[in-house]
Amino acid sequence: MTQSPAAHDRRFVLWLSVAQLITWGSVFYGFSLLMEPVERELGLTRAQSSLAFSLALFAEGAAAFPIGRWIDAGHERAVMTGGSLLAGVCLIVHSFVHSQAAFYAVWLLLGVALAGTLYNPVFAVVTRRFPQDFRRAIITLTFLGGLASTVMIPIFAGLISAMGWRQALWVLAGLQLLVCAPLHFVQLRNAPGPVVHAHAVKPPHEHMTSAPYILIGVFTVGMMAVTAALPPHMISLLRGAGLDEKWVIAIPASIGAIQVLGRLLLFFFEHRFDVHVANRTIPMLIPISLAFLLFAGGYVWGAALFVIFFGLGNGMMTIVKGTAIAQYVSRENIGALTGALGPPTAVARAVMPWLLGSLWTAQAGYSVGLSVLIAICAAGAGALVLAQRIALKR
Repeated sequence: MTQSPAAHDRRFVLWLSVAQLITWGSVFYGFSLLMEPVERELGLTRAQSSLAFSLALFAEGAAAFPIGRWIDAGHERAVMTGGSLLAGVCLIVHSFVHSQAAFYAVWLLLGVALAGTLYNPVFAVVTRRFPQDFRRAIITLTFLGGLASTVMIPIFAGLISAMGWRQALWVLAGLQLLVCAPLHFVQLRNAPGPVVHAHAVKPPHEHMTSAPYILIGVFTVGMMAVTAALPPHMISLLRGAGLDEKWVIAIPASIGAIQVLGRLLLFFFEHRFDVHVANRTIPMLIPISLAFLLFAGGYVWGAALFVIFFGLGNGMMTIVKGTAIAQYVSRENIGALTGALGPPTAVARAVMPWLLGSLWTAQAGYSVGLSVLIAICAAGAGALVLAQRIALKR
């Protein structure tokens, strides 16, 4: 049986997935392992060290739109190769940091590197190259990306233990410079040319004022805010619910594996159900999971149901977020349309962990905060349903 011409190039997507695994694991997830040794050496408080990661998220969001425009213009090879080179150089510089200001400057630049290498740019790349099969390509990318923490955190932790955090960063830099950058340079040849704005093709600013795009923006920003708010508070939340310490550790640790399971289920069984029904259903798993956490989080069975629903929902929702604009707005100018959501998403991701902490009280714990998160999720899921209905009626 011959492969359909419209199908994505599996080898191409697999190589891009390897670069995703390395970058997510060594930079995005690597920060959590660097935080404590950097604090000790530079004399920083936890708030001061955490600010570096928030700066990276802001920089990533601010750079998302221009980077998306460059990809739409056919410069995907330069963008992603340059992003990997920048990440590698920044990791080397990071190993020589001896001041708070230098620490912040490095992470600001690493945020720009992430904007050029993580999901947003690579989703735009595969959508432009495989317009009839981009969803399958994105599922594959997110499956391997979901394994990043599982693979890279133990490796980085072992390197730090064996040689110290500064020398360990040289190894991570080598992966960026000797693996990721060459992969992007070789694989991203022959990029599709820029979109030609014929009469039948709207420029990106016209799509950005359409109801489906605005509604998908509400969905994306809201869901990203909620999923960013939970991780830093998860341990305290479960302890406050009265769970035994072994469950406090085991429950959040299992979320990553269940996310990967959700993506595997979507990969193998997606063809058995309507994609639009899936897009309506998957986001609702998040508020359902939070309801279990709010009303039954003090029981092992309630916490377990939270993990299952949240892990499956969050794992599959990455695909929904990554494909919604292409499905319900436009596949043209996908880099710019996706990148324009970068700044508001970055602000939401940075603010929501603080807001959830602010809503905590000694008497009510996290109950008010969880109620707010449930409301935001429900509003986001409803916005996606409405965007879908408007788009499919056209």
